[in-house]
Amino acid sequence: MSLQDGLAEILGAAPVIPVVIIDDLAHAVPLARALVAGGLPVIEITLRTSLGLEAIRAIAAEVPEAIVGVGTVLTPAQYVASAKAGARFAVSPGTTKTLADAAADAGLAPLPGVSTASEAMALIERGYTFAKFFPAEPAGGAAFLSAIASPLPQLTFCPTGGITVESAPRYLNLPNVICVGGSWMVGRAIIGAAHWTTITEAAKQAAGLHIHRQDKFK
Repeated sequence: MSLQDGLAEILGAAPVIPVVIIDDLAHAVPLARALVAGGLPVIEITLRTSLGLEAIRAIAAEVPEAIVGVGTVLTPAQYVASAKAGARFAVSPGTTKTLADAAADAGLAPLPGVSTASEAMALIERGYTFAKFFPAEPAGGAAFLSAIASPLPQLTFCPTGGITVESAPRYLNLPNVICVGGSWMVGRAIIGAAHWTTITEAAKQAAGLHIHRQDKFK
């Protein structure tokens, strides 16, 4: 049984994973429904606010069409708490030995972050096949991922960090990218204003980026 069992299906469900910061718990469920309606069922709720876990719990309970995951996981305890809240996958900005050791017992699929070839090689040694590339734009962007595709074909990426609807196709065209993470359709101001229809329309535009993905991910 692979550590990342089920992650291929999760990451392949849509070309974009919205990366969400929740400031008001009342927004969690309608936001998730708006994203699902727009064709983005996989949602990363970050732990950048104290409401992250409660938001995951609410979405998991009330929006069964959503595939909710947790982001900004920094400690083994957060793995455990997120799994109990109903998260299906866990995203970390980087990778430490402590987190990697804990992932095997977490009960949810880990997507650890890397930004260098050496970090990518360390994940390959542990048997990982998927990783987050973060922060994507500052760390070299699509050019970096293109450069390591040939020497490190074992790893497929979800780049996140500074990606926009305009730049996303450059990543999705790469053979070692399955999806991208982005927040352009879920900015804190638009969530705070409860503009769910606007978010659904932005999600539809993002979901339409699937035409750029390689055939093996369709």
